Amino acid sequence: MPVPVPAGRILLVGCGKMGRALGTGWLARGLPPNDLLAVEPDNANATAANAEGIAVVASAEDLHSNFTPDWTVLAVKPQVLAAAAAAYARFSTTSHYLSIVAGKTLAELTSLLGQDARVVRAMPNTPVAVGRGITATVAGEGVLLAAREKCTALLAAVGDVVWLDEEAMMDAVTAVSGSGPAYVFLLIECLSEAGRQAGLPTRLAGRLALATVAGAGELARLSEEDAGTLRRNVTSPAGTTEAALEVLMDIKVGFQPLLTSAVAAAARRSKELASAVTPVHRQLD
Repeated sequence: MPVPVPAGRILLVGCGKMGRALGTGWLARGLPPNDLLAVEPDNANATAANAEGIAVVASAEDLHSNFTPDWTVLAVKPQVLAAAAAAYARFSTTSHYLSIVAGKTLAELTSLLGQDARVVRAMPNTPVAVGRGITATVAGEGVLLAAREKCTALLAAVGDVVWLDEEAMMDAVTAVSGSGPAYVFLLIECLSEAGRQAGLPTRLAGRLALATVAGAGELARLSEEDAGTLRRNVTSPAGTTEAALEVLMDIKVGFQPLLTSAVAAAARRSKELASAVTPVHRQLD
């Protein structure tokens, strides 16, 4: 049963692909259109948002003086946050803030919005565009359990939600779920190319690879068994799958050590970029 969006007015600051995915998800979950307003200066993004039923104004100056959101969702690019935040700091006494701005820490956000601002930092990944994302979240000071529950309901409109005990875990989250879709896309590419080199026509190899990865992922999602058990279930002794897995599971050069190294590299880069106050990962928009 889909979780309904909690009652209250939402101000969506930034309506690129990620912001639009959230907005359309909320409307689909029953948020009254009159309770959602977006600020988006880009004409193309604004037009796309309007087409999805999202009301848009061009700037914070266009907001009515009596406008008081319950949630202010920051979905702008990292490089424009500092310039944009001042216009929304005035909501800190009435609103909670939900930031999906890449790489911006709770400390940075509160320094821009005010030390009393109640902020949740979140990191969704790109599958939110089809309602199948996962978002890692961490709460700042003053965000009580009731607010966390409402935030969960907001983000559940576009996929799964997990809460982190420590903000420092965001670097590992970036490396696993933030960058993870690219690893899966690469797997599809590589499996397709391997099929081509094994003698399949290019289009057929691509179709087989895509359907196999998508189907296996859905099977894993719906199954009560873990991934290791599912793997063992389809691996017959001395069969073709076992022959392939002997290569992929090599303890030195196999898939696990390779992916572990890749995730570690992404996590290191996430820390470097955060300390340089630049984007941690590439957003949808």
